[in-house]
Amino acid sequence: MRRQRPLDPPDEFAVLRAQDVLHRMTYPDGHEGWLVTGYGAARAILADNRFSNRPELQHQPIPARAEFVKQVKDVRRQPGMFLRMDPPDHTRFRKLLTGQFTVRRMKMLEPRIAEITEDRLAAMTPPSDLVKDFALPIPSLVICELLGVPYEDRKTFQSASERMLALESDPGVLMGAFQELAGYLDELIARKRAEPDDALLSGLLDLENDELIGVALLLLVAGHETTANMIGLGTFTLLTNPGQLALMRDDPSTVDSGVEELLRYLSIIHAGPVRAALEDVEIDGHVIKAGESVMISIPSANRDSGQFSAPDTLDVTRKAGHHLSFGHGIHQCLGQQLARIEMRIALPALLRRFPTLRLACEPSEVPMRSDMAIYGVHSLPVTW
Repeated sequence: MRRQRPLDPPDEFAVLRAQDVLHRMTYPDGHEGWLVTGYGAARAILADNRFSNRPELQHQPIPARAEFVKQVKDVRRQPGMFLRMDPPDHTRFRKLLTGQFTVRRMKMLEPRIAEITEDRLAAMTPPSDLVKDFALPIPSLVICELLGVPYEDRKTFQSASERMLALESDPGVLMGAFQELAGYLDELIARKRAEPDDALLSGLLDLENDELIGVALLLLVAGHETTANMIGLGTFTLLTNPGQLALMRDDPSTVDSGVEELLRYLSIIHAGPVRAALEDVEIDGHVIKAGESVMISIPSANRDSGQFSAPDTLDVTRKAGHHLSFGHGIHQCLGQQLARIEMRIALPALLRRFPTLRLACEPSEVPMRSDMAIYGVHSLPVTW
């Protein structure tokens, strides 16, 4: 399915939602599984422990990613990748990290995030690539300081994570990027063991080395890629919806709801997640058999009119929440409060600093990340 418009899911999802909430789907390897397009079914499956997140049980909807997942299973550094685990393994890692990402701890970071944002704004001159000069540096620097990763090494991890998130790259390229980033983190952790600091990774040195590498890799990639793309894509969205931009710029009461609305409306996790049934499960009158894979379309679920009124309309004053952009259930995004804070600080600050901010190209010329696991814009030319 291809998007007909850059800010909307493919039109086929609306057609499918009107027919049913679950649909039979053939995976590239011939496996017969399911596609979920409805909000209620998506939320139910994400919260149901009868569905596994272990990659070896799942059939992947994109051939290159399937081969990559298969290869990663054999890499000794896989153990710490807790996102791809079920309880009790997932529970052990999640408990170790939950206290590091509480709302209170994240709020303590607000002054530093505001300082980083102001520094980036002060350094910007027109014309500018908003991704390179603003959207990517802010979450990258924040996650580096939080984890204890030297920011001067950002080109290493940004390049590797970019290659790892490509949807249809050669599996060898994906695996090479994974091993490159794992090797970098192996060396970094060795330095932490020799000279611990007060950052998050040093607080996890009791973990086995391969486990800590996996944890660090997951937090580092997820911690900058997701928020960076939400800031870039969110800005593009507001620049093409000037009335909504004016509300978020001029009315502070719309900032929190506006951030939630952008998260819902854009749904940057656009290719999954995927789950595998551990036993026969009935959902909305359909029996998902044990061993069958289920791909959940978050963009489709977040545009379900049964949950959201006028779901295809961007409304930064919308009060209805409970979108699925951070997932749901035990795998709900660990860093969601940090992402929210970064967006709540960065977007209004950008719009107020440059009230005449506008695209420096036609909207149709903005390169979209349709080829990546995390949607967004590859670059965003702006001026003011």
